[in-house]
Amino acid sequence: MENEKLRLDKYLWAIRIFKTRTLATKACEEGKVKWNGNNVKPAKAVGIGERYDIKTPERKWTIEVTGLLHNRAAYPEAIKNYVDLTSEEDKQLNKVISSSFYTGKRLSKTGRPTKKQRRDLNDLLGNEE
Repeated sequence: MENEKLRLDKYLWAIRIFKTRTLATKACEEGKVKWNGNNVKPAKAVGIGERYDIKTPERKWTIEVTGLLHNRAAYPEAIKNYVDLTSEEDKQLNKVISSSFYTGKRLSKTGRPTKKQRRDLNDLLGNEE
């Protein structure tokens, strides 16, 4: 068990930092995952005790590896394999970002007028359509 090799992208996916392994690989290639301040490749072997700084679209992470997880597991099991060392400053930033998250849905009663509103507007302006 000591000499097991586990790819970084697979590990980040297994501990549920990224939703898919493809996203984990892409983050590594784009320099969003750092080890000792340096960018790392997705195929880097993960070792227990290593610390990684990770930027995801949702938040910033600083984690320390405490166990190797080869397959994706349920969240309660996954969190046993790392320690979240994210600073308080980054945690506060994460809260601000998440509270201003845009869902993509329009606010109620905004945007294009309904058919009734258009008719009322046309009556008011005297337009014939």
